[in-house]
Amino acid sequence: MVLRKARTAVLTAAFTLLALPATSANAEFINILTGGTSGVYYPIGVALSKVYGDNIPDARTQVQATKASVENLNLLQQGRGELGIALGDSVKLAWEGNEEAGFKQPLDKLRGIAAIYPNYVQIVASEESGITTLEQLKGKGLSVGAPKSGTELNARAILDAAGMSYDDLGKTEYLPYAESVELMKNRQLDATLQSAGLGVASLKDLSTAMDINVVAVPEEIVAKLGAPYVAGTIPAGTYDGQDEDVPTAAVVNFLVTHSDVSDETAYQMTKLLWENLSALRSAHKAAEAIKLENALQGMPVPLHPGAEKFYQEKGLLD
Repeated sequence: MVLRKARTAVLTAAFTLLALPATSANAEFINILTGGTSGVYYPIGVALSKVYGDNIPDARTQVQATKASVENLNLLQQGRGELGIALGDSVKLAWEGNEEAGFKQPLDKLRGIAAIYPNYVQIVASEESGITTLEQLKGKGLSVGAPKSGTELNARAILDAAGMSYDDLGKTEYLPYAESVELMKNRQLDATLQSAGLGVASLKDLSTAMDINVVAVPEEIVAKLGAPYVAGTIPAGTYDGQDEDVPTAAVVNFLVTHSDVSDETAYQMTKLLWENLSALRSAHKAAEAIKLENALQGMPVPLHPGAEKFYQEKGLLD
């Protein structure tokens, strides 16, 4: 009797397995690597995840919050994500294998999908700190982003171009955006440098909680930085209490994949990105700057063949 029950159980399990949908074994898994949940990468990633999940047959999508650019690129090289968002300077340094930037060897599996929106270097100080210029950061407490993140690489570059280093600061904190803002609210930090799309949630939150100064990165500093940095503007009214346009440095973000992702999946990820810009723009205002005509601008790594096929169809490549 026990043996018959055991046989029945085995047969039932076998039939259950056979009855599972055939598509489950062939499901396409797309892990999207983003950044902290209070930044811009995360809501953009969530929007892409929904677009891909709804439109790629049998796709299973996931959004992973990370320390952003540098971590995303290393994870892609390891095959631990199918799509990542990263700053252009980080992508360039990853391809070159710049160890100081967090890349132990050249990340030769990286492949491009698209240039998207620019990140703006946004240095925001509490009004009571008295900081209104880069020079006045000397002796003050500044959060420069998570260690070896794209933001932190930007912070090093900006300070260096201004003839400064972390040694000139009174205190250097290596914190993600939300944590930086919390320290400022608690009067434990004077300023934060955040490299993000305009209207980033963390700085909006800060500007509603306390009086702030948005600190300029002058055009001559941006010129010293050179490519991939360009001059940009944080328009008046981006944050509460910001009454004037503020010049700063900007650097383009890229969607990056890796060479082991199939041509068809890379093609679909590229095609659906451009067919669903409205979904991305609904997720965050920064996505309004994403334009097809700029898709290949300054791409620091080779295009994925799947993405290449799409751009050929659109006449952007021969």
